[in-house]
Amino acid sequence: MILEIDFNSDEAIYVQLRNQIIMGIACAEFADGESLPSVRQLAQVLGVNMHTVNKAYAILKEEGYLKLDRRKGAVISVETLEKQQELASIQDNLRMLVAEAVCKGVTEDEMNRLIHDMYQKLDRK
Repeated sequence: MILEIDFNSDEAIYVQLRNQIIMGIACAEFADGESLPSVRQLAQVLGVNMHTVNKAYAILKEEGYLKLDRRKGAVISVETLEKQQELASIQDNLRMLVAEAVCKGVTEDEMNRLIHDMYQKLDRK
């Protein structure tokens, strides 16, 4: 997977990086247990400081997408199996919501509310 940062975006660089890694997990571009580049390597490739990469990795570890692999000398590795299932569930729910909205002629505000409600339900699991 090629990670690219848009420096013109209002979205923080570490959030862009986090989102791209999550998309890679959702699209099965990472194998379970696969090691990500070191903080130093990724920072050099992207042209950002190491703090930015550290912050993205910390968020992903907290959310359960990454783990420290003690067998590999505390290398950060991808934890995909559960997250791929979770992301697939979210995608399925979004498809259902969109299909329902198209059939019912739902307004944009109503659609935003439906998506918000869906995420609230997923957070409680």
